[in-house]
Amino acid sequence: MNRSSNTTGILCLTAGIAVFSVQDLILKLLSGAYPLHQAMVLRSLTAIPFMLVLVWFFDGSLRTLLSRGWPAMLGRGLLNFTAYTAYYLALAALPMATTVALYFTAPLIITVLSVIILHEKVSARRWLAVVAGFAGVLIMVRPGGDLFDWAALLPVFCGFAYAASMILARTMGSRDTAAAMAFWGNLAFLLCGLALSAYYGSGQHAGDGHPSLAFLTRGWATPTGFDLFLMCACGGIAAVGLTLLTHAYAISQSSVVAPFEFTFAFWGILWGWLFWSDLPDALGWLGIAIIIAAGVYVLRAAGTETA
Repeated sequence: MNRSSNTTGILCLTAGIAVFSVQDLILKLLSGAYPLHQAMVLRSLTAIPFMLVLVWFFDGSLRTLLSRGWPAMLGRGLLNFTAYTAYYLALAALPMATTVALYFTAPLIITVLSVIILHEKVSARRWLAVVAGFAGVLIMVRPGGDLFDWAALLPVFCGFAYAASMILARTMGSRDTAAAMAFWGNLAFLLCGLALSAYYGSGQHAGDGHPSLAFLTRGWATPTGFDLFLMCACGGIAAVGLTLLTHAYAISQSSVVAPFEFTFAFWGILWGWLFWSDLPDALGWLGIAIIIAAGVYVLRAAGTETA
């Protein structure tokens, strides 16, 4: 893997994260009135034409969608759906900065999986950074403390599922294109969204207790014109964001580009502060600092080892 492809991958990753942060903001804004599955269905339907354009633009033909690897691409999409569903349910209950920081287990897990699955070399210094990062997660989650909310486990679970998905993108990148993987991933989101809507859409299973459960089980509601626009706008955002993120891991060394996932911290804290005046407490800031410092150290160590 050469330095140029790693640089391109880093640029794609940071751009994709900036794009996706807007979708997170929108879904948190809608989480109090609409169900997640409704937003997923409308988003995925709207994304289809955008996805087709991106496949044609990047691949030069729609034939790449008919690759023999389409079952694997669909399976990876199901894994992505699991990851993002857990993340969005957490957003309904937790401040954005907290949710994003806990999601930052993903780059650390990607580093671990890159060794186990891809046999990439990771030094002892980077292993220590991974351990420090998980310590930061424990500080933020505070299991057993008065502030513990079980929803805090959802972004950590998302980190595991997302890490596995991006490792799959790395292994599949030599055969399937990023645009094709994004298309099949979006189709998996649509199918899963429709399945959840078939079960929860009537509202008979709705529960108003925990915000995360309410976001999952609430029945479909007729959106206002502006809310409908926001849900559909997520389609274009998802098309561009998924393609950029998938391309980043498909062309680059996973353990090198993964630490740049931490740029998500800026967006999570910014949106949370601007829209909800949410800022982490002292221990929260400490956990965020440790997690980000661990990721930056992993990045710098990787650069030294590959130079």
